[in-house]
Amino acid sequence: MYYTVTSDKTFEQAATDLEAAVKRHEFGVLHIHDLGNTLRSKGVDFAENCRVFEVCNPKQAAKVLGTDMRLNMALPCRISVYTERGKTMIGMIRPEPMLAALSTDPTLVMIAQEVESKTKQMIDEAK
Repeated sequence: MYYTVTSDKTFEQAATDLEAAVKRHEFGVLHIHDLGNTLRSKGVDFAENCRVFEVCNPKQAAKVLGTDMRLNMALPCRISVYTERGKTMIGMIRPEPMLAALSTDPTLVMIAQEVESKTKQMIDEAK
């Protein structure tokens, strides 16, 4: 269900490289949630770093929504750069099994496979 890689890069460099990879693959970064800083700003003792990138390919999103509008709740895709026990990690919940759990429409399965392939490439490039 997850696709996660370990990076030899710093957290900051991996986050910068992921953002560049997303753009190279014609996806957009809709928002970046800095969960680590948000938690710390709320007084939570949280030592790790975590940025969640909301990414979207407008053409693929339109196909998904045109097939089943309820799937707006599964969009956009999220890719996270985070630290865990001193290691930098990049990962996501794989789109294919997630959409397969929500729909049996073969068109949606094909779209999810295409999006998953691209997002894996982005992660691997940022690694």
